[in-house]
Amino acid sequence: MSESKDATIALNVRLKPSDSSAHPRAANYTNVGVTQGIAYIDFGFIEPALLAAIAKAAEDGRAAPKGLDVHLVTRVAMDVITLARLQQQIQQVLVGLQSARQPGPKG
Repeated sequence: MSESKDATIALNVRLKPSDSSAHPRAANYTNVGVTQGIAYIDFGFIEPALLAAIAKAAEDGRAAPKGLDVHLVTRVAMDVITLARLQQQIQQVLVGLQSARQPGPKG
């Protein structure tokens, strides 16, 4: 019997936009929940003026609101294996950004 091994294969994948995905959506809030092996990633948008007003209220010693109504931009569902691959890709991007920000050796 042959033994099955997990292997990663590099493929060139080109994502073609559909009508609903042709334009980027702005999101400044995310939430991830997992249930029954499926991760649900919600992308939302909080109006920057609202965030500024909350920050100002906190500076002035006023209470923050108990909750916010946030515009849901989109929800993405994926299995946890795909979520783990996404995490790896995000980590690679962040490491690359950190490397690009660090000044080179002086000489």
